[in-house]
Amino acid sequence: MLKIVVPLNLELFPDQIKRLKKLGAVTFYNDWAKTPEEWLQRVKSADIICGGKFGLKEKYQDLENVFISLPFVGVDFFDEKILKKRNIVVAKSPGCNKVAVSEWIIGMIFNLLRRFPFYINNTTLNNDLPPIEHSLKDKNITILGKGHVGSRVGKICEALEMNVSYFQRGDDLLKSVKNADVVVDTLSSNPTTKGLLNEKFFLSLKEGSYFLTVTGTEIYDTDGIIKSLDQNILAGVAMDAGSIKVGNTNDHYYQKLLQHPKILTTPHIAYNTWDTKRVANDMMIDNVEAWLNKKPINLIY
Repeated sequence: MLKIVVPLNLELFPDQIKRLKKLGAVTFYNDWAKTPEEWLQRVKSADIICGGKFGLKEKYQDLENVFISLPFVGVDFFDEKILKKRNIVVAKSPGCNKVAVSEWIIGMIFNLLRRFPFYINNTTLNNDLPPIEHSLKDKNITILGKGHVGSRVGKICEALEMNVSYFQRGDDLLKSVKNADVVVDTLSSNPTTKGLLNEKFFLSLKEGSYFLTVTGTEIYDTDGIIKSLDQNILAGVAMDAGSIKVGNTNDHYYQKLLQHPKILTTPHIAYNTWDTKRVANDMMIDNVEAWLNKKPINLIY
């Protein structure tokens, strides 16, 4: 019987646990390994691994002859040559987080332009008239990337009567954002996007515009963002700190973002809803079932 290992607590629903148990002998862990080495020991003899990024990112090159199914999207840390050499096959769950992440983006657009965090429970205005803020209606928004998240954000923004445009591979980047009041980064990490949003990009944005990102630092230049804010080119930024471990508010990079008064940041939680858990875990198990039926889906290579 095939050995399946779930090396951390994925908060699987009861029906998802039953589905996995029908596919092989399953070992479930209800905690996180303390070190990548401990993670490796947990999965050492597995035929199939269903799990998260911790441990996998550091130790996948020590695995061999295994199928890995992941309940998330970002897999840029894998080296294709190593995977093929060690007969490791990986499937991901594209679009599993699109509902939650697009909600985060829309919420942060409102927070930036309407400044709701400032006004909620405000006690400093007294009888002073509050400053006039910006409506979203008729604002120009350029969405970088038109995948699962980007296209859903675009549909919502169209319903809010914003003027929506997209940047896609092959387009002129600077031209695409020239007139944008709001720029949203939903790009996937690949060789064409790494380092794409550099200092020149941020200094070329429209004065008084806003930038939001749910990606990692391999795509954008954080110092370039801060420089643009300090030169009053960007009026505000929202970032989900996608390069840190989920929820790690002690991370030095997250702490750096907290120091800037014009940055709204969250600790890599944009995806984090029960809806995402349900969809992502279902897709992860779908991948395993398809692999066992010799009709693989969602393979990364």
